[in-house]
Amino acid sequence: MNNFQSPWSEFSGPNLGYLLEQYDLYLQSPEIVDESLAELFAKWGQPKASSRQEVKGSEASIIQNLKNLSLVLKLAADIRERGHLLADIYPLEDRENKDLFLLERYGLTEETVREVPSELICSEWKDEVADGFEAIQKLLTIYTGKIGYEVLHVEPGEREWLLEQIEIEKAEVLTVDRKKQLLRKLYETEGFEQYLHRTYVGAKRFSVEGLEMLIPSIEELVSLSAQEQVEDIAISMAHRGRLNVLAHVIKKPYEAIFSQFQHVKWLNESEDYLETSGSTGDVKYHMGGKKKRIVDDRQINVTLAYNPSHLEYAGAVVEGVVRALQENRDQKGYPVQDTSKAIPLLIHGDAAFAGQGVVAEMFNFAGTNAYQTGGTMHIIANNRIGFTTEGRDSRSTLYSSDLAKGYGVPVFHVNADDPEACIRVMKLAFAYRQAFRKDVVIDLIGYRRLGHNEMDEPMATNPLIYQLVRSHPTITELYKKQLLAEKSFTEDEINAVQSEVMAEIKGAAERMSPDHDEPLYISELQEKVVYNEKALLEIDTTVEAETLVSINKSLLKWPENFNTFGKLEKILMRRLDVFEKKAKIDWSHAEALAYGTIIKDGIPIRLTGQDSERGTFSHRNIVLSDELAGNKYCTLHQIDSANASFAVHNSTLTETATLGFEYGYNLGAPETLVMWEAQFGDFANCAQVIADQFISSAKAKWGQNSGLVLLLPHGYEGQGPEHSSARLERYLQLSAENNWSVANLSSSAQYFHLLRRQAATLNTDLVKPLVLMTPKSLLRHQSAAAELNEFTSGEFHPIIEEPNLGANLEKVEKIVICSGRLAVELSDQVSKKDQYEWLQIIRIEELYPFPEKQILECLSKYKNVKEVSWTQEEPKNMGAWSYIAPKLQGLFPDKLRVEYNGRPEMSSPSEGDPAVHKKEQQRIINNVLTLTAASKDKVKQ
Repeated sequence: MNNFQSPWSEFSGPNLGYLLEQYDLYLQSPEIVDESLAELFAKWGQPKASSRQEVKGSEASIIQNLKNLSLVLKLAADIRERGHLLADIYPLEDRENKDLFLLERYGLTEETVREVPSELICSEWKDEVADGFEAIQKLLTIYTGKIGYEVLHVEPGEREWLLEQIEIEKAEVLTVDRKKQLLRKLYETEGFEQYLHRTYVGAKRFSVEGLEMLIPSIEELVSLSAQEQVEDIAISMAHRGRLNVLAHVIKKPYEAIFSQFQHVKWLNESEDYLETSGSTGDVKYHMGGKKKRIVDDRQINVTLAYNPSHLEYAGAVVEGVVRALQENRDQKGYPVQDTSKAIPLLIHGDAAFAGQGVVAEMFNFAGTNAYQTGGTMHIIANNRIGFTTEGRDSRSTLYSSDLAKGYGVPVFHVNADDPEACIRVMKLAFAYRQAFRKDVVIDLIGYRRLGHNEMDEPMATNPLIYQLVRSHPTITELYKKQLLAEKSFTEDEINAVQSEVMAEIKGAAERMSPDHDEPLYISELQEKVVYNEKALLEIDTTVEAETLVSINKSLLKWPENFNTFGKLEKILMRRLDVFEKKAKIDWSHAEALAYGTIIKDGIPIRLTGQDSERGTFSHRNIVLSDELAGNKYCTLHQIDSANASFAVHNSTLTETATLGFEYGYNLGAPETLVMWEAQFGDFANCAQVIADQFISSAKAKWGQNSGLVLLLPHGYEGQGPEHSSARLERYLQLSAENNWSVANLSSSAQYFHLLRRQAATLNTDLVKPLVLMTPKSLLRHQSAAAELNEFTSGEFHPIIEEPNLGANLEKVEKIVICSGRLAVELSDQVSKKDQYEWLQIIRIEELYPFPEKQILECLSKYKNVKEVSWTQEEPKNMGAWSYIAPKLQGLFPDKLRVEYNGRPEMSSPSEGDPAVHKKEQQRIINNVLTLTAASKDKVKQ
């Protein structure tokens, strides 16, 4: 029997009859009932009487005792399960349902409860409490105090461990020194906010007042982690309390924070504190930082991630950062992960935790091979209001934390006005994470002393709440009162602590530099960023044939007794023809060879996406399945010359959180080629926040470098609106300041060289993200395949001239410029005909940065051009047209207008009927193959 769940606790209500039936059998012969029931009946006594009448009376008494026992055990179970409903976890008001556990509701009296032995409620308490009534009172004290526990929904082994920690393990009593540290931290937290409020009146800072215990709670986690020799803690949080976390957890100097309010210069003289800023920057309450701290004589790195206004999305980024910090990528195969090395801490707002879908996405992938980080520490900074929206309108559940229970995550609600209870909860939550390597949630419940921001008047929208708030004492007042009552300190000692803290804050303000930063124009800020495009062009991406032969053989070698699917094996073995029969290298083959050469160069690779192991279009097949046993094998793990890891994972059916994770992984492992693949390019729609708020703009806002690759299948093959367009226009619209590269390729060799170029820039000043419109129909198209010599002696070309055209430069009168899949289709149209001497087709492979120099060099050869068009598959208001039209027009004289050829403006990305698609596609092609731009079926401009 365990300490918390009596084997008889389930015998209540309908099951009580079964218990009584078993008791009757026991009276006949104890051996015929279950041993545990026999133990129970023996403990409660067997009838002893001289007459049958007396026996019947004794039986009735025992039966009543069994009924009472059943009710008492049900009461104990209910307190464990539902005690949080009465727990004193709200600082501003009392709980309802005060009679939830009244004995009368259970048909019990104090006398009948006392008759139950205490060890049947908790066997460890038999020396502490006299009887069942005292045991019930102890349970009520534990489960309805300042902490509300929701733990019975977790797995059985974890549940027993948690109940043991809650009911049996003695809570550590804080020493006087520890109480003083806690008090000082609260004065620092509160004093810092109050100083900012007085000094920078009306300035936005998103005060943490009302939830001051957030800061000491994080500090407790840092201390506990240091003791466990954790190397890194990475924190994600939104605005509220962020400046306080920077000041007191990340240890950003007060002067640095004050300088951002006063627009004065601050020189970082600390080697242990690091923050970066981009060309155009961001607001102060979005900024992050990193600090090497010495805690309890151990070094631990504490990082606060940079955060946009999309509150919860940085959490996914931090998960990726932590996974990268936990992994060793120095050897072939999958990386070796050690979840003890780093811990993610995600701090959520209560409304955001319940309301933002990315939170559920993260809980969903928390236990998967691709994304698990060995347990995330979650703190809900719960001020019980979202901007002006109160809880009843911001969610459909009792608690904002209820989502977590669906994933088997324990939840601890704690009153933020009880500092020592908050510390106790953090210790328990951390111990759980370390014991089970799973997520855990602390619901830190307080209030918001000011409005949403410091210019907001909350009485206008939440008058009842703020009447309570404004009459409620601060946490330092409450804790001071407690310490004086227990005689831990005198009032003079407490006042001395407060004075020391305020002296430090004021001293930092007095040390501020008098030199003001002169605001600059945006163009002046951008001029400070230097890009070395010449160095990018000089990267050698060729590979010797012998190396490719060796890698290819390794890719076609799998373990003995591994039963590859026969049809697939034949397809893969054809790759030997490239070297034996001089066949072409198709797209997926080129990709596999590129991966093999990159890990040979010592550069790790991580590729994730929906169905990326096989490939959405059954093209990649770098993870094989044994058709008999079902076990899996990654072909890239067989390469003997590999000097780095290769990880490929099928992702959860999620875009937002997974793309955020991969962006974070790249930040945490900048030497790694990290790739995220959309199942279809339009699936990235669901991850647009990550593209907008992080990938495209992080360098300009926060000075963060990333080499993340987005693989977005794109191309119009008649598959309808949702499976045609990767929304190329969106990425081009976001293109500026050399923030990334956007490419739409037309050959496998181009893909090979571009991947190798991307890998070569990692961890250098040249690195930037790569947004790649990858193909669907071109994956096996021989016109997109390439000869071996293009890999061994070629390079990446930002533009390509159509090799079947332009032999007679003087005769070229029409230039058609296009990109991607359509370029290959047009090439097939002109490859076998010689009547197109007047035509040249130029493919732009890298759309951004715009290859102006290369296009000009190409155009200079054609002196008799009379007609120019940009041709695309996408509608006119989509694709590259809006981006590229002014750039192309600038390369031609005004009298030569760049015409548009493609689908008309549409609200949907494409037509849905394959027949309409075929007709429309042919119209676009016919326009290319017609010399005059005035053809009768030309789309109206």
